[in-house]
Amino acid sequence: MSDTTPALSRSRERIRDNGQMEYRADDRFSRQLALPGFGADAQARLAASRVLVIGAGGLGSAVIPALAGAGVGTIGIVDDDRVELSNLPRQLMHSTRDVGRSKTQSASDTVEALNPATTVIPVGQRITAANALPLLADYDLVVDGSDNFPTRYLVDDAATLTGIPAVWGAVSQYSGQAGLSWAERGPTYRDLFPRPPAPGSVLSCEIGGVLPTVVATIGSLMATEAIKVLTGIGVPALGTVTTYEALSGSFRSLAYAKDPSGAAVTELIDYDAFCGIAASVTPAELAARIRDTSATDFTLLDVREPWEAEIASLPGSVLMPLASLDATSLDATKPVVVYCHLGIRSANAREFLASQGLTVSHLAGGIDAWARDLDPEMTRY
Repeated sequence: MSDTTPALSRSRERIRDNGQMEYRADDRFSRQLALPGFGADAQARLAASRVLVIGAGGLGSAVIPALAGAGVGTIGIVDDDRVELSNLPRQLMHSTRDVGRSKTQSASDTVEALNPATTVIPVGQRITAANALPLLADYDLVVDGSDNFPTRYLVDDAATLTGIPAVWGAVSQYSGQAGLSWAERGPTYRDLFPRPPAPGSVLSCEIGGVLPTVVATIGSLMATEAIKVLTGIGVPALGTVTTYEALSGSFRSLAYAKDPSGAAVTELIDYDAFCGIAASVTPAELAARIRDTSATDFTLLDVREPWEAEIASLPGSVLMPLASLDATSLDATKPVVVYCHLGIRSANAREFLASQGLTVSHLAGGIDAWARDLDPEMTRY
């Protein structure tokens, strides 16, 4: 890359931040520019790069500021959620005053304050099989900071079909892992995990908890891998997954290769069904069912804890916390619709009740999705 590229030329101009501070971009990035093997060419590549980040939660809160601070020119942020108080210990991109705001808007403000030269494209919706390919088509690399297996497989397949690298990460309790998936140059997430785990077998952060610093550590690894790929420095972590265990302070690098028996990815599929998440209803579908039928036609079952139900609940629901779930106490002649906070516990409850012979569906996204889609005035926690 020559010294005449627009990105590098811009880095040598004087820039005014919010009308308050004038500086040379070379000054901002001086510590990176001084790195052996980095220099002006790598900085120019970052400035010209477009990165799509899936999720502005815990991992996204580590990745997005790191990429913006390093000088990535354009960052797309995909998230349909709003900031909640329980997010703040690990989602350091957001603050107390952001509670209730959309995460994409809060993230955009954080990036603007950190590096006004970075363009943010907020996408306030969930990534799906319907919109994934058009979303990824406009970017050089995707970083997957999602918190569920259907989205991870969706992003990995979409990256394969669009030909771009995907950096991914996952956290749970005191540990986490990160890796790089790039079908054109090596193995992918599907080669490492050909089949998803059984629903409910991996604890979500909501149920199992997570140490905030684990999220920051894994997010930092993800951001580093993205910078390496974008600039060409170092060796991409293709074919290896890095794991971190906080309680022992240990890292491990595990090698894997392409699965010779793996089927080629030719299209996007139903990822909920692939991951065994079935029989769900949307908030709109449940609302219509509540309006159009008598309360005696089905059982609306709340499997959250009593303190959660006191904050907000759906009318006519029966409270039975997941730990005390008892199929024999329910009317087996009636279909059951289960809900919880985010849809994780209700999916587990649905699987258990279905194994007991009941006809069961669950509310996708939980009462959080109900509040977001149908009742913004409902208290969210």
